[in-house]
Amino acid sequence: MGTITWPRMAVHRVTVERDLPVPMPDGVTLLADRYAPAGAVRPPTILIRSPYGRRGVFGRTFGRGFAKHGFQVVIQSCRGGFGSGGLLDPLGDEHDDGLATLAWLRAQDWYGGSLAMHGPSYLGYAQWAIAPFAGPDLKAMSTSVTASQFRDAAYVGGAFALESSLMWTTLTASMERPFGGASALFVPRRTRRAALSGRPLGELDTLSAGRGMPFFQDLLTHHADPAAYWGRRDFSASVGEVEAAVTMVGGWYDVFLPWQIKDYAAMRAAGRRPYLTIGPWYHADVRHGRVANAEALAWFRAHLLGDPSGLREQPVRLYVTGADEWRDYSDWPVPGGREQRWHLRPGFALSPDAPDAPDAVEGPGGTGGPHGAEPDRFRYDPAHPTPALGGPVLLGNSEPRDNRRLEARRDVLVYTGPELRRDTEMIGPVFADLYVRTGTGHADVVVRVCDVHPDGASYNVCEGVRRLVPGDPPAGDDGIRRVRVDLWPIGHRFRRGHRIRVHVAGGAYPRIARNLGTGEPLGTGSAMVTTDHEIFHDPSHPSAVVLPLVPS
Repeated sequence: MGTITWPRMAVHRVTVERDLPVPMPDGVTLLADRYAPAGAVRPPTILIRSPYGRRGVFGRTFGRGFAKHGFQVVIQSCRGGFGSGGLLDPLGDEHDDGLATLAWLRAQDWYGGSLAMHGPSYLGYAQWAIAPFAGPDLKAMSTSVTASQFRDAAYVGGAFALESSLMWTTLTASMERPFGGASALFVPRRTRRAALSGRPLGELDTLSAGRGMPFFQDLLTHHADPAAYWGRRDFSASVGEVEAAVTMVGGWYDVFLPWQIKDYAAMRAAGRRPYLTIGPWYHADVRHGRVANAEALAWFRAHLLGDPSGLREQPVRLYVTGADEWRDYSDWPVPGGREQRWHLRPGFALSPDAPDAPDAVEGPGGTGGPHGAEPDRFRYDPAHPTPALGGPVLLGNSEPRDNRRLEARRDVLVYTGPELRRDTEMIGPVFADLYVRTGTGHADVVVRVCDVHPDGASYNVCEGVRRLVPGDPPAGDDGIRRVRVDLWPIGHRFRRGHRIRVHVAGGAYPRIARNLGTGEPLGTGSAMVTTDHEIFHDPSHPSAVVLPLVPS
């Protein structure tokens, strides 16, 4: 990255206490390791709560990494794993167990009354679970590739994030087996093989993990009515109440980025001033870990030791893909940006110009429909679901891929803009505003934005999905529904000579579970109905993708 360095400071020898027992109110004991800088008297404490163990890379990177710079670090194994008692109820116990751990910390004679928290992914979620309730001694948090709730990432756009959900389930089932530390390497292949088997979703955990996994079954069971299950696992409503100083690191290709940005927005709305860094990273990318640790060290020194020398001037730092450069901004969305509608046009064109008048338009298959242009059509068959090439997944590489093979399919509509005459930068939120009619009430709408290079290669930049059910969104008398599809945010330069391209499809399998078209329960449904989709783009139904244009 070049602009983030570890501050110059004395390096301490580190002492370690293993397997400290931490009692929970229900009688369960959790285990923790404590790393301390030798000779320091009650220095600030960094708490890290992990379901992935507390030794190995965690001990080296987090424990020794921060302790040698003057902090004491407590790494605790969450309930039900790596020596800690009880049963793992993913996401369900982190609030109560985390607060009980804080009470235990405060009773230790080595605790100095100043606290921070750190960690990515689930470790970051565990921070949000207690941060609003932690008390004034929580001074700082460092979160990365995470969010205060994972519900919307599991049911992305109302669909089901099959591949990522199954990956995490399989990973947790493998962690404590022999060679479990390497499980992240083989889980993606095993998961994809299971997901592509065609079996009902309720059987895939056994196929992938070797046994039934309650968490995966809970995800399936509560898809239709998530409130009952997710109520005690969602801390997004209290993000604005967090008084600790927060720094966030995310990736453009990370599965949790949209909701991490919502957490940032909630803190800004409450008058807080968090830091936000977004790089060209995916969830399992080791590169964001190095940046997050460096930023955390500077952050903790500023807010626990009173040394702000390692902080940057602007709170928002973004890597602009396509331009391949870092930028600093005062806020997100970046100042000076504006929404620009890129309209889907007849002949599979894409343009910032609005649709023509009805009497001047001819559709690609006729002389114009009742609204001025015939809609574009495709048929989605759940027995042969539309695949995805790239896109955010939990494990594996989610960097952009050439989508030309996908674009050749008959069940993908492809709209391409003109060759750009100048570099065009889009930084901010992205959404699609489409007018859609489907042959059944149950259907998915997948929208993807691509950057087409001069040689014809078409690389995905961002995408999103919206699951349609009867009545949501409502249909007019003609059956047409206005559908908003939220895509991943972007920070991208479309270079001069490139083209902007938009896909519209009915699936992104196996990243997203295929829509069977029947509305049957997610876990047990097996009947399949082929669905016809119509996408309208006439003056009365100006379908468009809304991109965040910023001045060059």
